[in-house]
Amino acid sequence: MELILWRHAEAADGLPDASRALTAKGLKQAEKMAAWLKARLPDDVHLLVSPAKRAQQTAAAFTKDFTTVKEIAAGTSVEAVLIVAGWPDHDGTVVVVGHQPTLGAVAARLLAEQDTSWSVKKGAVWWLSVRRRNGEIQTILRAAMAPELL
Repeated sequence: MELILWRHAEAADGLPDASRALTAKGLKQAEKMAAWLKARLPDDVHLLVSPAKRAQQTAAAFTKDFTTVKEIAAGTSVEAVLIVAGWPDHDGTVVVVGHQPTLGAVAARLLAEQDTSWSVKKGAVWWLSVRRRNGEIQTILRAAMAPELL
């Protein structure tokens, strides 16, 4: 399984939180990261996206064909993200477009078995994969990319 954690790009401040839209900078971040991902991902990738407007806009830079999943809205749990993504048994590539601190907590849990949250920059992706060795599940960090590096 390939699991890409993609934090939504920069959004404007305001309320209600779920209605916050991407800024002009955020739109550029999303477009840059989408282009980087498109060059590397298979055609049959599954995008699972938070219902928040900023996450929807981030995902739309990649494709209009994504699934909105309320279980990965802002403030959700690590377990909820892993369940909807099908970790570790999904046969394919899943991109989760969501929020901090949850995405950082997913990365910390999978890579270091820590119950904390690592910082994932706005618009950045953390690309994880799973392998089995001697009956043990191992998580591999394949890439961590921030939009300003593209």
